[in-house]
Amino acid sequence: MCLGIPGQLVEVLDVAEQRAIADVDGVRREINIGLVLGEAGGIKVGDWVLIHVGFALSKIDEEEAARTLSFIKELGSVYDDELSQFSESQPWVDEPVAAGDGDPATEPAAAAS
Repeated sequence: MCLGIPGQLVEVLDVAEQRAIADVDGVRREINIGLVLGEAGGIKVGDWVLIHVGFALSKIDEEEAARTLSFIKELGSVYDDELSQFSESQPWVDEPVAAGDGDPATEPAAAAS
């Protein structure tokens, strides 16, 4: 079963690349925010979004996020399965990714050349 699961934005990494970090029940993950960028009020740290397969589908309020998480957790293994599938589709992020990470031009070896 594939569910949309609530997550709270903890960092917007790059608006142009539509990347942000969301916290889903204590676990952080990079998500795509392209589908919610145009919503009323924009998108910012602290906002709650409904996430499915790594994409924020819509903004939701904190009350709706709490109700949805509570309901999903009552489903027991369905919640555990969804969180597991979520983690397999893209690596979870323990700490925000700094701008430029992974860019060969900023790597120490490139600087020494």
